[in-house]
Amino acid sequence: MTLIPLISALAAAPERAPAPAGTPAPGARYDPGAGHRPLAALFAFGVPAALVVAVALSPMIIERTPTSAPVPWKSFTLPPAPPPEPQPQPPQAEPQPSAMTTTVSPLPPVAADPPSVPPAPPLTPPSGSGAGVAVAVDPPAPPRPALVAAAVDPRFAGTFQPDYPAREQRAGIEGVVRVRVLIGTDGRVKAVELVSTDDPAFFEATRKRALSKWRFKPATRGGVPEESWKEMTVRFQIRDA
Repeated sequence: MTLIPLISALAAAPERAPAPAGTPAPGARYDPGAGHRPLAALFAFGVPAALVVAVALSPMIIERTPTSAPVPWKSFTLPPAPPPEPQPQPPQAEPQPSAMTTTVSPLPPVAADPPSVPPAPPLTPPSGSGAGVAVAVDPPAPPRPALVAAAVDPRFAGTFQPDYPAREQRAGIEGVVRVRVLIGTDGRVKAVELVSTDDPAFFEATRKRALSKWRFKPATRGGVPEESWKEMTVRFQIRDA
């Protein structure tokens, strides 16, 4: 809606004829400020009308920015990519010979040329009666006689049992001890070695008894006494009286 017709209507309104001088207008009263009312009315109606006109004409003055037309979509077909250049093949390593285990077999003996032997001189028959001379040959040595092992002398068999250790006897401990004894040519024990024992006290009692009381018939070879080792087992048992 525009305000131009409204302004034209206001401009075309009929003007009143001025009243004759000295004739008061009908119903008019004296107003001291009547002389200033036309100016006030001009401001009252003119300023808003100018603002209205300016607002109405502003769309006509402002230049509209043309809108760009939509760009039509176009499809493009890309050319196919060029094939990749062939890459140079890496140099292939030469195959290494596999490890081999060489077994050297002994070669068969080669027959050497027989050495040249000078011809033997002609044999001369020996002079004499022709009887041979006998040479004495020692007979082979007889085999060594077998060793006869040492044995307990029955005369001392009752003295072989060692004394029972007092502490083990009071505690009721029983056990077994095995020893290895060196028997001299006189039948006496010269050394005692421990093989196994259930209690060190059992070995100590056996060692003392063997060195002092044990007697054997010594080992012999061809009737001759020899030193020898013999293994003995001693049991420690508590018997009821």
